[in-house]
Amino acid sequence: MKKKFNINNLTRENIKSLKPYSSARDDYKDATSKEMVFLDANENPFENGVNRYPDPHQHNVKKLLSKIKGINKENIFLGNGSDEVLDLIIRAFCEPNQDNLITLPPTYGMYAVLADINAIENRKVFLDNDFQPIVNQILDQADTNSKILFLCSPNNPTGNSMHTRSIEKLLLKFNGLVIVDEAYIDFSEEKSWLARLEEFPNLIVAQTLSKAYALAGIRIGACYASREIITILNTIKPPYNVNELSQQRAISKLQKMDEIKNEVAQLISERKRLKKELECCVSYIEKVYPSDGNFLLIKVDDATVRYNQLLEYGIVIRNRTTEPLCNNCLRISVGVCEENQRLIRALKSIQ
Repeated sequence: MKKKFNINNLTRENIKSLKPYSSARDDYKDATSKEMVFLDANENPFENGVNRYPDPHQHNVKKLLSKIKGINKENIFLGNGSDEVLDLIIRAFCEPNQDNLITLPPTYGMYAVLADINAIENRKVFLDNDFQPIVNQILDQADTNSKILFLCSPNNPTGNSMHTRSIEKLLLKFNGLVIVDEAYIDFSEEKSWLARLEEFPNLIVAQTLSKAYALAGIRIGACYASREIITILNTIKPPYNVNELSQQRAISKLQKMDEIKNEVAQLISERKRLKKELECCVSYIEKVYPSDGNFLLIKVDDATVRYNQLLEYGIVIRNRTTEPLCNNCLRISVGVCEENQRLIRALKSIQ
């Protein structure tokens, strides 16, 4: 049974009446035609491949993503990295100094930063000791001004996926938007929540081209949601928020799905091998947590000491010991085979 949900009840009043900026490429959309003379956008006419403004709605990138993900183009929004996408969602639906959002530490740190930037109260509800959401506590923290709930699954920095049943309960009972951040979903055996967008109109699924697609440098993030939500985001976004070079590189990579799947498979294999090596061969590692991401969270005797020792071996990892529930924990990205071997040798050499 589909949840009843009216996005207008969440949208800020000034956003409802906002008239979006109309760019030259919005007025005349067939900007790729070779037969037309374009004198409409005050562009430099000397052709070099990037002298024209990019497609403001990234139609060719969305066309490929639509085919890959099985989602209509009208349900896709692209931004300058996932951070811009999440920032725009907050700006569209959260009234500064009035509304609140809910995060579940330990989790991706930008949620809290974006809340602070937009003057939105961040209500933190810690995960349990298995890094799972405590549904009743989350719902107890929510009130009529709770507009957004962030669920990172697989979670960063812990690596685990959140239980489907818990997310279902939150989608049904939380009266705001539920953002399921799936930055690492390609490394997981869990199903994406994309398949259930029609079932939950308050669901937004965030993904990225930075991880599995190896395109962190071009900064393209995506969210998938109802057409009503996507329309609102298109209304408030900057006109050319994804540049031409990024769009070209994304198209090139998205046309090589066999290559992407092969790289993901290699990283999953290396993650399993690395976990096994760390669990059986390094005495000061107390625990290697299960992971559905392209990284492992490990608990050691003294995270700061071990972090600094690895630096001496020329290996940079992430010290997460100051995060809630992550005392003396290190987060290690899975590298290629040679990098992982170097890490293992260093860890075994450290006393």
